[in-house]
Amino acid sequence: MRRTVFNEDHEAFRETLRAFIEAEVVPVYDEWFAAGQAPRDFYYKLGELGVFGISVPEEFGGAGLDTHKFEAVIYEETARAGINFGGSGVHVLLALPYIKMLATDEQKKRYLPKFVTGEEMWAIAMTEPGTGSDLAGMKTTAKLSEDGTHYVLNGAKTFITGGVHADKVIVCARTAAPTAEDRRHGISLFAVDTKSEGYSVGRKLDKLGLRTSDTAELAFVDVKVPVEDLLGEENKGFYYLGHNLASERWGIAFGAYAQAKAAVRFAKQYVQERTVFGKPVAHFQNTKFELAACQAEVDAAEAVADRATEALDAGELTPAEAASAKLFCTEVAHRVIDRCLQLHGGYGYMNEYPIARLYADNRVNRIYGGTSEIMKTIIAKDMGL
Repeated sequence: MRRTVFNEDHEAFRETLRAFIEAEVVPVYDEWFAAGQAPRDFYYKLGELGVFGISVPEEFGGAGLDTHKFEAVIYEETARAGINFGGSGVHVLLALPYIKMLATDEQKKRYLPKFVTGEEMWAIAMTEPGTGSDLAGMKTTAKLSEDGTHYVLNGAKTFITGGVHADKVIVCARTAAPTAEDRRHGISLFAVDTKSEGYSVGRKLDKLGLRTSDTAELAFVDVKVPVEDLLGEENKGFYYLGHNLASERWGIAFGAYAQAKAAVRFAKQYVQERTVFGKPVAHFQNTKFELAACQAEVDAAEAVADRATEALDAGELTPAEAASAKLFCTEVAHRVIDRCLQLHGGYGYMNEYPIARLYADNRVNRIYGGTSEIMKTIIAKDMGL
């Protein structure tokens, strides 16, 4: 079946990106994996390539393209190569939408030019120790100073992707107590400079997968945040967070589909080269049936991912549709990658093979951005159940 989601511009970008990955990432990826993070200067290279500025307005140094399709190409090409771009995904997929939606013209002039070049890398800090997905239960506070010039930030965050290398972090904090009618009231968003006094990066967390993506604990002790760095209106942060969930879940869905597609590619190549009992593994009927079943699932996930991409670009992707895409694509990827690893036999358990790293990387897709169970709840509610 011919895909219609991409045009000639996307395919030209794909060729450029594939060459970049082969030249700049693949030769050193094992070093990144061992170090547990991509080097900071790599993000300058992504900036030079134009990856960070695709949807940033031209007046701030970007290309001004209002589409997620180039991001989709990045998901496919990084998965195909068995690599990822470290913590840079959160820079574009999570942080940028908040800047574009909430920042004033003055803030955009300060933030976006350095965002595009990679001079300032961004992360977002929502999750706190002990709260998990219950964002309304966050304890981090931001109190306005008596002279009204700054907020004083105190608290802690965890599981912050890109938190080690971040230069700016969008921090969610309480500026007012929750009300009896609404636990979500009183949360605000701030663009916090990581060089601020009292701001500190704790442990770089040792994760099962996504090992080249730095993930950290953050702490704030009387951090002064200028009032000019409040994003949007005070106390409306929870609404803002919900507004961008659809695009975040689309990204996880599309990334999971791309991983499943890559897993079939890795397995097909392996079984054609690996010989047992005097025959390539690909000659056995079970191998053919397993890969055929995986390919059928990938075809279905591709259709769902492409449809969600078109809906997102049109501004029509609903929360329930995003939840459905995430649930389906991540569950398909779970099944497909597991079966493709099985076809590798014992070698599939070795980190030197991309399928092993893919297996570990994929597992978090059914957790972050809302667990599969949360996705089912959203879908069921939309069904009127």
